[in-house]
Amino acid sequence: MLWVKALLFGLYASTTFAQSLDGIYDLVRRRMPDHADSFRFSLVDSNSTNDQFVVSTAANGTILVQGNSLSAVAYGLHRYLADVALVDIYWFVGSQLHLAPTPLPRLSEPLTGSSVVERRYHFNTVTFSYTTAFWSWEDWELQLDWMALRGINLPLAWVGMEKILIEVFREIGLTDAEISSFLSGPAFQSWNRFGNIQGSWGGDLPDSWIDSQFELQKKIVRRMVELGMTPVLPAFTGFVPAAIRRVLPNATVVNGSQWGGFPEIYTNVTFLEPFDPNFARLQRSFIQKQQQAYGNVTDIYTLDQYNENDPYSGDLDYLRNVTRNTWLSLKSADPNAVWMMQGWLFYSNSDFWTDERVNAYLSGVEVNQDMLVLDLFSESQPQWQRTQSYYGKPWVWCQLHGYGGNMGLYGQVMNVTVDAAQAVAASDSLVGFGLTMEGQEGNEIMYDLLLDQAWSRQPIDTDGYFHDWVETRYSSGGKGSAVREELYQAWDILRTTAYNNTNLTSSAVSKSIFELQPSLSGLVNRTGHHPTTINYDPSAIVRAWQLMDSAASKDSSLWSQPAFLYDMVDITRQVMANAFLPMYTNLVSAYQGGASVSKEGSNLIQLLRDLDSVLSTNDNFRLSKWIQSARSWATNATEADFYEYNARNQITLWGPTGEINDYASKQWAGLVSSYYVPRWQSFLHYLENTPASKYNATAVAAQLLDFELKWQEETSGSTQAESGDLRSVLAKTQWKYEARLIDALAA
Repeated sequence: MLWVKALLFGLYASTTFAQSLDGIYDLVRRRMPDHADSFRFSLVDSNSTNDQFVVSTAANGTILVQGNSLSAVAYGLHRYLADVALVDIYWFVGSQLHLAPTPLPRLSEPLTGSSVVERRYHFNTVTFSYTTAFWSWEDWELQLDWMALRGINLPLAWVGMEKILIEVFREIGLTDAEISSFLSGPAFQSWNRFGNIQGSWGGDLPDSWIDSQFELQKKIVRRMVELGMTPVLPAFTGFVPAAIRRVLPNATVVNGSQWGGFPEIYTNVTFLEPFDPNFARLQRSFIQKQQQAYGNVTDIYTLDQYNENDPYSGDLDYLRNVTRNTWLSLKSADPNAVWMMQGWLFYSNSDFWTDERVNAYLSGVEVNQDMLVLDLFSESQPQWQRTQSYYGKPWVWCQLHGYGGNMGLYGQVMNVTVDAAQAVAASDSLVGFGLTMEGQEGNEIMYDLLLDQAWSRQPIDTDGYFHDWVETRYSSGGKGSAVREELYQAWDILRTTAYNNTNLTSSAVSKSIFELQPSLSGLVNRTGHHPTTINYDPSAIVRAWQLMDSAASKDSSLWSQPAFLYDMVDITRQVMANAFLPMYTNLVSAYQGGASVSKEGSNLIQLLRDLDSVLSTNDNFRLSKWIQSARSWATNATEADFYEYNARNQITLWGPTGEINDYASKQWAGLVSSYYVPRWQSFLHYLENTPASKYNATAVAAQLLDFELKWQEETSGSTQAESGDLRSVLAKTQWKYEARLIDALAA
């Protein structure tokens, strides 16, 4: 191929790009200090809008990575490290790049690649609450290195936007008290930015939080740029404190719709209409202040005005007027501005968003290239087809996959490969692939799969892909013994079962019913995007579990390998969560049949306690990690308790009185033992003392809510889970459950 020859020829060309490559060199020094001098990077010119790379070995053994962009260079580096050196960097396991062998493996022929889409996008807007709300800079450094190596070149960056917003509001005369009453707590800021909620329950957002997050954002944006990414920065949306009516009495404002069952004090957010002249004024102020803070680093801005909020009017001219004036406000602030929006509203509020209204709304942006639409749930609920590729607007095929950071083995390997590849061929305005999970969780292979599909015009062969992924994950850079065959077999079972969901009545990660408020009904067989169904043969996961344990019994080094320990906990967690379901249905049957539920109830509680013991062996499955991260941002005890309240409330009640109860539930040690176990114990106590004929669901829910409200106010001393060694914990629990699990799950 001519471009390959051009890249190879350009290897020894001018060093004018040397300075801009510093970020990639720094990544290697950060993650592979012993190999800091083993790589050489080079940027070369290319006429292609898509990214291209070549990796080769020089005569002296140096690994030469060339590309036509920093992102192409970073992805080429990743392909060499993962495919040849057999080391990688992961969300929960962390970086294993330092395990690369010395000397580095030589390439007998160049390793090449060319992306099939220009953009690789990352982040759902709510990931900044469900996952990164309390992240430290060290957490972000790992994330950003992971993103760069995966070829992501268009990430959302809206940490700390409150600082800019406050300055804009102060400029028009709003008082600090008026602004403070509008802002939401750290774990709920995403929905405040969306205009779904306003205000904060449990305390006000501290100034120290606003300042520290702003400083963190400066680091994040700087690192994104160093690593070849174009940050997507926020814009002024139009959501404002109600006191806007005081300082701008003639402004045209309306109230957004009620959201999530919240009382009016926390929702119906005031919206400044984009056709009001003040909208463009505030937009210019916001973007100018942002440019002063971060530099002129992007022209792409995220702006969502109707996320699960219906517009004030469905009139077509009104909708067109909203987008046209929003677009003009962006262009007045930045002549090169591109408006990025999520297409989620067209699915979530589909009753309102008829095809006619979607067309009218999008048509307000009169230059197609000035808008970029994220087709947020392409693998399950694609909107691009019904909207004729968003009526010509550039758009991104996205995998949402999971909601609220819920934890369950789940994937759609065929949709993520076949459907994505077909979309590239079918839509001229498709410009990228993206990850838009609400929370990052343990199905990391599913996200890798889509990002790698961005470099393949044909659907990826998932059989070979899973094999190669397993080899890299467990090989320790090839330094240990060969990867056990049982591990390949276990992951192939997962590939063809849990990761191959084709029943889209349940379209996302499943939630275990033990995470839900106990009840006699309404827990099992939930479908949609918060399902409780198990769309595979549960005994297959038991078999995968057995194979992983068998591999470790033959290769004891696996018990000290971070990736294996994480995966073993995750699969054990899923097996035990699945086993809870038939045990629960047996309990309900016994109760409704008039029998004692003492034995069934005791078994349920013991299962949860044993699950808590398994989860406690790994820091990534502990409530204490979440809470400690939250408290670490505090400057005093009052702030620490407020942050902990936020952290607790999000993963349980999600609102002052359980407005979105259990939406963001987690299977974490400490949460299981201090929250789920007491809830189920309370429920069982009620059943043991109340005949089925007198069961009162309202009374049960009220009793449980009383406990849940009190739990929110507790502090971290009561949630510390005792850690243990996974191998010894499994020795105590696995054989006790294995036969029963297989029998129960096969029933």
